[in-house]
Amino acid sequence: MTKAELVEFIADKADLTKADAARALEAVIEGISKGLKKSGKVTLVGFGTFTAKKRAARTGRNPQTGAEVKIPSRVVPGFKAGNKLKETLN
Repeated sequence: MTKAELVEFIADKADLTKADAARALEAVIEGISKGLKKSGKVTLVGFGTFTAKKRAARTGRNPQTGAEVKIPSRVVPGFKAGNKLKETLN
C-alpha cells in the first residue's frame, strides 16, 4: 500500500476529504518521529512499538574496490509488532 492509497483509505473510513486525511496522516507521522527523537520509544497499544536504536560504528568494505570504509555510528528506527497486529496477519 502506498501513502496515496493509505490517504484514500483513511478518507473513506473516517469520512474525511483526501486533503484532511493527508494532513492527519502527516500529523501522525510527525508525532511518531518527534516522539522517537525525544524519548526513543513510541507505543501504540495493540499495533506495536517504534524504537530508536543506536547502531555502533563499524568497518565496512566498498564492494567495487574492496577498500575498507569506516561507517559512523547512527540512530536507526525499529518496530516491534503488537499482539493485535500479529493476530490480524495470521
